[in-house]
Amino acid sequence: MASIHRREVGGKPRYDVSYREPDGRQRMKTFRKRSDADRFKSTVEADVLRGTYLDPDAGRITFKKYAEEWLKSQTFEPTTREQVESRLRVHVYPVLGSKLLGQIKPSTIQAWISGLSGAVNTRRVIIANVSTILSAAVDDERIAKNPCKAGSVTTPKRQANKIVPWTVEQVAAMREALPDQWRIALELGVGLGLRQGEVFGLSPDDVDFLRGTVEIRRQVKILAGNKLLFGLPKYNKTRTVPLPEPVRDLLAGYLAERPARAVTLPWGTLDGEPTTVSLVLTTRERKALNRNYFNTYIWKPALAKAGIESSRQNGTHALRHHYASVLLDAGENIKAVSEYLGHADPGFTLRTYTHLMPSSSERTRKAVADAFACYTAVRSDAETDAL
Repeated sequence: MASIHRREVGGKPRYDVSYREPDGRQRMKTFRKRSDADRFKSTVEADVLRGTYLDPDAGRITFKKYAEEWLKSQTFEPTTREQVESRLRVHVYPVLGSKLLGQIKPSTIQAWISGLSGAVNTRRVIIANVSTILSAAVDDERIAKNPCKAGSVTTPKRQANKIVPWTVEQVAAMREALPDQWRIALELGVGLGLRQGEVFGLSPDDVDFLRGTVEIRRQVKILAGNKLLFGLPKYNKTRTVPLPEPVRDLLAGYLAERPARAVTLPWGTLDGEPTTVSLVLTTRERKALNRNYFNTYIWKPALAKAGIESSRQNGTHALRHHYASVLLDAGENIKAVSEYLGHADPGFTLRTYTHLMPSSSERTRKAVADAFACYTAVRSDAETDAL
C-alpha cells in the first residue's frame, strides 16, 4: 500500500507519496498539498488493486515515435502502408507528432480535427488512423483511454457519395476519343468491371476464350512514388468474371493486332521475387502501364475530346460504375455483382449502388395484379361448377 511522508523544502511542506508498482518497483511522487497527495494515494492504491495501474512514464513517448513503431508492426499491404504513412506525415505529425502520448487529451484531438481540411470522407479516414494508433497505445498500457473516443470529440459525418454512372452515350464518346491502341482499356473496364490496375495487369493467360471467363489474378501497383510492381487484386481477392461475347471478340481482335508482351516486375514488394507476365497492355517501351502516365497523358485528353469534365468522378473508376449499373438494371442479384466487382462483401456493394437498383414498385403492382387474376379465375371456375 502507498504511504505519505511530509518534509520541508525552504520552509514549505512537501508530501511524498511512496508506492510499489505491480512489478515491485518502488516509485515516489511529490505534491505541494496534502489533499493532492491523499487523492493520488487513494487512486494509485485502487488502480493497483483493480489491475488498472499504468506506469506514469509509459506515456512519455511522442505520438510520432509511437506511431512509427506501430506502423512497422502492421501487416499492411505495401500500398496501404504507404498511404497510412503519407496521411500521418502530412496531416497528423505537424500537430500531434511532437506531443507525448500522455499529453494528448480529448480537447487536443478536437482542436486537431477542427484544423483538418479536405474532403469529409478523407478526414474521417485520417481520424480513424489516429484513433487506431491511440487504441493500440491503450492496449500497450501506454495510456488509460483513447482520447478520440471521448464523448466530447465530434468527427465529420460520413458523406454518402451518390454515384451517377456514365450513360451509354458518354461511354461511346469516350471510346471514340481514346486512341485506337488504348480503347481496349475502356472496353475491359465497362465489359468486365475491372479496376485500372487489374486492366493493366491482365494477361491473355487469364482469359478462357472457349468457356467465356476471365480470372482476375493480379494488378499493377505503384509504390515509392513511381515504381511499379505486381500484386494481388484489392483485398487479396482473386475472382472469376464472365466474358461477354462482344468483349471476347474485341479482346481477341486487339491481341491479333497487338500481341501481348512479357513484362517482369517484383511481386508484392519492391524487393519481391521478379515475376514475368505476358500483358495485354504495355507501353511503347514494352513496360507495364503506369497509372500516373495513363491518367495524365491518355485519359484526361480523351475526356476533354469527349466533352466530359475532368474530375475524380470521371476517372477510369467510372467504367466500373457503368458496369455495375448495367448489371443491376438487367436484374442481376447484388451478391453476383459484388463478386464480379471484387468487393469485400455484398453489403458494401449494396450501400454503394442501392440507388441504381431498379424500382420494385412496378414489379410489386404486376405481381399482385397477377395474383388477383388468379383469385378471379378460381372464383369464376367455382361459380361455373355451382351452376
